[in-house]
Amino acid sequence: MSSILLVTAFLRLFFMGKKMMVEKILNQLKGTNEAEIILQMENAYSKIASEQNKWYEKSSFTCTSGCGECCRNFEPDLLECEALYMAAWLMENQPEIVNKIAEGNFPFEKNKGCPFWNEHNSYHCTIYGGRSCICRLFGGCGSRSKNGKIMFKPCKFYPTEKLSQFKTPLAHKNYMQEEILNIFGTVPPVMSDLMEEVENLNPQDKRTKLIRDSLPETVRRLKWIISMNDQAQ
Repeated sequence: MSSILLVTAFLRLFFMGKKMMVEKILNQLKGTNEAEIILQMENAYSKIASEQNKWYEKSSFTCTSGCGECCRNFEPDLLECEALYMAAWLMENQPEIVNKIAEGNFPFEKNKGCPFWNEHNSYHCTIYGGRSCICRLFGGCGSRSKNGKIMFKPCKFYPTEKLSQFKTPLAHKNYMQEEILNIFGTVPPVMSDLMEEVENLNPQDKRTKLIRDSLPETVRRLKWIISMNDQAQ
């Protein structure tokens, strides 16, 4: 993406009232393919949030505050575009730990699951703004049946007693599209639909790597590109 296109994208987001999460790093990466991918990831993540917020507001079905059980023993694996965004977000928002990550040292590296999950933090995720797709989508999306209808199943960690408090008491089971509409008056976004745009940012290689394997090399890659850009100016 050219510098002009990047500036245009920044201005469009500015006038839409959106604050870029990685604006400084995008400026340092301007003129590179990595900048284009990171910018498109920010747009994709904004779309995911927008679609989920519509579901949350209409259904009143959201994750219970401070849960984090889905992350306790789970380490996300990342597409290249997710790793690029996560690295850029860390460089912009938590620069004090980036050099350690580049060396393969994570804040909570002894965790069996995600190396950014903090048991003693009430919200647990320490990189919430830079988190991966699965972390954004899980619990707040539906899926599709073989006939293309939307299905929704409450997260297995959702407390049974809280499910029973809905106007129509819920259970840990799959609800089909007609049931979802009758219960909530709306349907959730579909995970595969939202992921399609992200997967298309990796047309040549859709392989994934665990955070511990992909993030250090991605941080080193972005730091090298930025150093080359600085020398060229």
